[in-house]
Formats: sequence, structure tokens, C-alpha cells
Amino acid sequence: MISSSTLKGLALPVVLIVAAEIAGRMVDLSHSDSLAPPSAIARAFVEAVADGSMIAATRDTLASAFAGLAIGASIGLLIGIILGVLPLADRLMEVTIESIRPIPSIAVLPIALIALGFGYRLEIAIVAFACLWSPLILARAAVRGVEPRLIEVSRALRLTPAARIAKIVIPAALPRIFVAFRLAVGIALIVAVTVEIAINPLGLGHGIMTAQQALRPDLMLAYLVWLGILGFGLNALMVLAQQRLFGRAAIVEEPR
Repeated sequence: MISSSTLKGLALPVVLIVAAEIAGRMVDLSHSDSLAPPSAIARAFVEAVADGSMIAATRDTLASAFAGLAIGASIGLLIGIILGVLPLADRLMEVTIESIRPIPSIAVLPIALIALGFGYRLEIAIVAFACLWSPLILARAAVRGVEPRLIEVSRALRLTPAARIAKIVIPAALPRIFVAFRLAVGIALIVAVTVEIAINPLGLGHGIMTAQQALRPDLMLAYLVWLGILGFGLNALMVLAQQRLFGRAAIVEEPR
């Protein structure tokens, strides 16, 4: 059942769509290379789904995004936990991490293209690089923010360092770590589509460029609208999982 807050949130998009359709009928957009009325966009979307091109592009983009997310987020979480537990390692790695982290993921494209060529491997590598940093930074902060009394309890119980991390540190930091993963999901989708638009001939980004080059603004905008819906859906799933897994802790750990 749709909540009242969701209905209120849908009000503005519906008004904008109706206004755009009215404006599109008042102004002749048949010769426009960049604009199309919502009705034409909807028809183009249905056609792209019917012929399978939209489904195939979505599959390619999500496969690359999720594979890169799994690799990058896993490495980032591992490094972040290690740095949070070992202050000396954190101090030694600080300059290296803060020097590499600001590099835009797209700036790595030329190197990755030479090493990997076109295709899934290129996109997965760039997405993994982009998804590495937010889990690393937030996991490090989450581990550092574990209640000191819990650490004292683990010492009183004479837990080994590995057991202390597995039984005390990670469970206590898990809500904030999940927030890092949620942020990385959005980054993965954005970077995957950006790589496809810039250079990689597959997925939704390539579909946008192909439609633009074919002077099909209706199809191009259909891809863009579908990307927005896809991103909204992924975020909604992550929010639902966060609330189901952590309950009230999910509200406390929500990024400000």
C-alpha cells in the first residue's frame, strides 16, 4: 500500500509531466533534436522494451555495476576495518589514501583501456575503483567509533584480536558500514553509465549515445527516465533492507 508521504512525493513529478505534455502539444517538437513530449518518450520506452534493447542494456549496465560494486566495496570495507583497528597502519596509509582518493574515476579510463580493452572488464575495474573509497572511509570511522566499553568487555573476556573484530567491532559498526554500502550502490550505477557514455560500447549509457546520434530525442530521454526509475528503485530497496536489518539503528546511522 502506498503511503501518504509517497503520494505527496509523486505529486510534483506528475504535475511536471502533465505540464511538459501540454507544452509539447502547444509547441511543435517534431523537428527538435533534444526534446520530446512525455507521450513520445513513453512510446519509445515501450518500443525499446518490446524489441529487447532496453532490457539487454539494463542487464549489461547492472552486471558491470554490481560486479564492480562487489569488488570495490569488499576491498574498501576490508581496508577500512584494518585501518580502524590498527591506528599505526592508518597513519602510515593516510597520505597514500588521501592522494589517490580525489582522483576522478573517469580519469583512470585511459590507463584501464590500455590494460583491459573495451568490454565488461574495463567497466568493472572503473566501477570498483570508484566504489572503493566511501566504504573504506566510513568503515574506518565506524570501527573507530565503536563504544570503548565494548572493547573493554572483549579484553575482559580475553578474546583474541580476530575474535574481538568478528564478535564485537564488526557487529557494533555494521549499521554505519551498511550506510557506506548504500552510498556505493548509487556510485556504482552512476559510474557504470558514465563509462558507457564516454567510451564503452554497451549498456544504458551506450543506448543513450546511440539514440542521440540517431536523432531520436524520445528514445534518448526514455533511457534517461528509465535510469532515474532504476536508481530510485535501487535506493528504495537499500533503504528497506537497512530498516529491516537494523530497525531504529538505521535511523540513527542515517547520513546527515
